Amino acid sequence: MAGSAKSFLADAGYGEQELDANSALMELDKGLRSGKLGEQCEAVVRFPRLFQKYPFPILINSAFLKLADVFRVGNNFLRLCVLKVTQQSEKHLEKILNVDEFVKRVFSVIHSNDPVARAITLRMLGSMASIIPERKNAHHSIRQSLDSHDNVEVEAAIFAAANFSAQSKDFAVGICNKISEMIQGLATPVDLKLKLIPILQHMHHDASLASSSRQLLQQLVTSYPSTKMVIVTLHTFTLLAASSLVDIPKQIQLLLQYLKNDPRKAVKRLAIQDLKLLANKTPHTWSRENIQALCESALNTPYDSLKMGMLSVLSTLSGTIAIKQYFSSAPGAAATTARSFDLVKLAQECCYHNNRGIAAHGVRILTNISASCQEKDLLPLEQDAVFGLEALLVLCSQDDSPGAQATLKITLTCMVKLVKCRPHLSQSVVESLLAQLHSAQDNARILMCHCLAAIAMQLPVLADGMLGDLMDLYKLIGQSATDKKQELLVSLATVIFVSSQKALSTEIKTVIKQQLENASNGWTAYRIARQASRMGNHDMARELYQSLLTQVASEHFYFWLNSLKEFSHAEQCLTGLQEDNYSSALSCIAEALKSYHKGIASLTAASTPLNPLSFQCGFVKLRIDLLQAFSQLICTCNSLKTSPPPAIATTIAMTSGNDLQRCGRISNQALTLSLQMKHSMEEFRNLATRYGDLYQSSFDADSATLRNVELQQQSCLLISHAIEALILDPESASFQEYSSNGTAHVESEYERRMMSVFNHVLEEVESLNRKYAPVSYLASSTCLCNAVIALLKVPLSFQRYFFQKLQSTSIKLALSPSPRNPAEPIAVQNNQQLALKVEGVVQHGSKPGLFRKIQSVCLNVSSVLQSKSGQDYKIPIDNMTNEMEQRVEPHNDYFSTQFLLNFVILGTHNITVESSVIDSNGIVWKTGPKTTIFVKSLEDPYSQQVRLQQQQGQAPSQQQQQRTAYSRF
Repeated sequence: MAGSAKSFLADAGYGEQELDANSALMELDKGLRSGKLGEQCEAVVRFPRLFQKYPFPILINSAFLKLADVFRVGNNFLRLCVLKVTQQSEKHLEKILNVDEFVKRVFSVIHSNDPVARAITLRMLGSMASIIPERKNAHHSIRQSLDSHDNVEVEAAIFAAANFSAQSKDFAVGICNKISEMIQGLATPVDLKLKLIPILQHMHHDASLASSSRQLLQQLVTSYPSTKMVIVTLHTFTLLAASSLVDIPKQIQLLLQYLKNDPRKAVKRLAIQDLKLLANKTPHTWSRENIQALCESALNTPYDSLKMGMLSVLSTLSGTIAIKQYFSSAPGAAATTARSFDLVKLAQECCYHNNRGIAAHGVRILTNISASCQEKDLLPLEQDAVFGLEALLVLCSQDDSPGAQATLKITLTCMVKLVKCRPHLSQSVVESLLAQLHSAQDNARILMCHCLAAIAMQLPVLADGMLGDLMDLYKLIGQSATDKKQELLVSLATVIFVSSQKALSTEIKTVIKQQLENASNGWTAYRIARQASRMGNHDMARELYQSLLTQVASEHFYFWLNSLKEFSHAEQCLTGLQEDNYSSALSCIAEALKSYHKGIASLTAASTPLNPLSFQCGFVKLRIDLLQAFSQLICTCNSLKTSPPPAIATTIAMTSGNDLQRCGRISNQALTLSLQMKHSMEEFRNLATRYGDLYQSSFDADSATLRNVELQQQSCLLISHAIEALILDPESASFQEYSSNGTAHVESEYERRMMSVFNHVLEEVESLNRKYAPVSYLASSTCLCNAVIALLKVPLSFQRYFFQKLQSTSIKLALSPSPRNPAEPIAVQNNQQLALKVEGVVQHGSKPGLFRKIQSVCLNVSSVLQSKSGQDYKIPIDNMTNEMEQRVEPHNDYFSTQFLLNFVILGTHNITVESSVIDSNGIVWKTGPKTTIFVKSLEDPYSQQVRLQQQQGQAPSQQQQQRTAYSRF
């Protein structure tokens, strides 16, 4: 009961505390006006939550102006609270409309006699640098405050100077000399110099500024050899080089020089840290000499911590283009073997090091070399990598510490990578994993299961050999119900599902169910059922969903599980299909459709306003329509075989109705069958289009789910192509566009089997067309029916997005002008244009940009005339409709643009604004939303007056004409 009540409340909304934007702002304003300091502070710190919930400029502008008032008249503690709110809400600052007013209220405090108030104001100005980068009064205040005698104010001025230097070129050019004078001045304390130096990292706006800053830093590094000064200066040096790009090779040489020659460990650690930063950012700038120098330093150092740092840099570089440059540009590279390189010597030496971290980096380097340099003969290196990985596996699988688990993850990742690029090594890798699985700790077992599943997905040949060992381990897991045991049950079951590629044997099912009854909770059983659905083991999934139906507290969950049970049962019905047995195929499809219809009813009942299950409903509806289309096609093919039409059927289908009347009964039958085939082909093309629409609307889906949708679309296109090539238009059908081009990068067993069916069907159709042109109706219908059965025999995979949404992205639109009541139209005169402003906010879940990121938003505005008022005038067609499109790039998840719309025709117009997003690869995704407003076009007063005058002038003349007509009689 408690669970269902909670769910009901969640569906209804957030309850009484949720207010609209204006009410929430008024509530906080009441707190700001309170006489109690505590209530004022509480009101201030609640503003970031308000900005997050209502992120549109009209509210943010009002809120920041209120905060600026509090900053102007409040005490220093309140000012500090406002400063923290401003720093937390930095991405909303650009939505302030009255920037001048906001800055004026904040800036007034800079003239205070209190140095703390001035310091807080300087930090406030620094936090606002992104919206006021060129304000000269702010620049002047920062320069003045750098000369202050109060340390708090000077530190605040340094913070503001750093922020303004990053945003404004003018400020950076102007302040550079001042900063250099202060750093070189004898009166400046050393701790202040350490805070001033990092400002120079922002002096990258042009080449001359960057060059002068580098010269200054070069002087500092030689003039002040103390450890702290060298560390701060070198790090600033690196950041400046990384931003200006041109000096990166020089910086790498400088850091390597300090790493080799400076005896201080702190400086060496800083050099390694900065080298790692440059290796990640610009690996292509590393020359062979740089990598060689780093290898020599690593070989010569006696300290394990430094060696691990250097190996970390080298392992990063070994996974990039730098490793190819290292091997290819070696002098006499043709003559030297891979083993003679220092990098290889270092990696081999470290593979069996007693420090786990060093050993992990060593095997990672060897793995990356084996994967990257495939054209070289690297057999000894491959063996070294495998032996090193096996040694690390044995070492880490027995240890439960976090460090050992982290090393084990690196080891297993390397194993998967090595097996992928060198398949001949897979047997030994899998054997070592299976041998170690029995004695390993539970944490390690879970990770090893994930590794085995990944290898089995890539190389299905190895899967059968795993099954016996896995089943033995599954029986021995034990009766404890700890979280780790539950996780291990799920991981092992996943590997078993991957390994048993066709169907689970009765023995395997019995063992899994028995273990679940003994030692699992409902959540574990659900996760295993979910994996079974993903791997196509629908009979196992159906039994598990059935057992869970009575264990949930909410009716939404009940309907969700019931729908999954029905879908699994439907797919299970299709596993009994056999080639050349078309009557049983029709009955199997009918049984599956019956279960699917029950399931879609349950799925609709499981959806809520907060979780509408739109992808799931769309996917299942398409599956139902696809099964119906397959069933209809088999029926039509049976008709073709039992009563084939004459050879002129295609010609007859294209003749006119009068000619068909003369052709008699046989011609009518021929026409009907040809039309049915044409209808089937169009139906499959329509389904392919709908699958394409579902793909485009699934911006947040993972790549495996999208590939699954794509395969369904390709199966529809394949059947429509086969109908066209065999029956409707054999001569013009082309095989080039349907040839398999993506078989090299197959990610799952489902995709592998589907691609195999596609290739087989295409070969059959092509060979029939080549050998027996024109193809007989018997051969055509047999080929089509077999193609349908082959597609349906591949068990459907319900991928992750069907169950789980890892990335969440939505767009919220606001239109202005907008009516108070949505049903009310906005009045506009027909001789004027309406300026429609469209603002939007991109909202993310907990993992933004996990699969893909929004590059820009495409806004489409269209208007439709709903009802006319007044007379019809001859108006150019261009003025009757509005169709416009604009692309805008969101900045800090906010975008804004305007459209000018014409409404020449008097009446009510319906304006629709629809948004879609474009990702970083340029692909358009139809995510929505779609917003509608109404506009009433009114006649302008001048035209109305002229029209009335014309009507009044016409009335007397009409009366006079009537009188003259009567006078004749």
